[in-house]
Amino acid sequence: MSAVIMDGKALAKKVKEEVRAAAARMERRPGLAVILVGDDPASQVYADGKKRDCAQCGIYSEEYILPAETGQEELMLLIETLNGRSDIDGILIQLPLPAHLNERAVLSVVRPDKDVDCFHPYNVGRLNIGDPVFRPCTPAGVMEMLREYGISPAGKRCVVLGRSNIVGKPMAALLTQADGTV
Repeated sequence: MSAVIMDGKALAKKVKEEVRAAAARMERRPGLAVILVGDDPASQVYADGKKRDCAQCGIYSEEYILPAETGQEELMLLIETLNGRSDIDGILIQLPLPAHLNERAVLSVVRPDKDVDCFHPYNVGRLNIGDPVFRPCTPAGVMEMLREYGISPAGKRCVVLGRSNIVGKPMAALLTQADGTV
């Protein structure tokens, strides 16, 4: 088997164009709220990228940058407020959260239908039984790359390094659902 060079930037451009066209056909612009607690530089880069992607795709976005000392109750109240807003369709909680915050509780308060990262226990369960509401971004991107280049995991042995809830575990679930052996 010869090597396949995959161009992620070209695929991202194609997907963004498709999303922009779909968003333009909607009655109202979809909205995303990004919450960042603390000043982790890598998290800020990621959040800035989401803001830029939203602008390119015609998606309304709001960014909430909270100080590292933000309390659990204050963060939960913000999420509940965003849950109730009809102009916000998705909520993204940038991880990691500061150590004093209960990450599991924070992620569980996001309404499942607004949990675009697929972190809510309901969405994780749906993903793992093969009936996802949302697919986590990075694993979904990997699967899209494989589809774009005609590479099927079916019948293949697939190796996933790591077991994080953000990438490793969902990647293993998506590969398994594509009939790969992980």
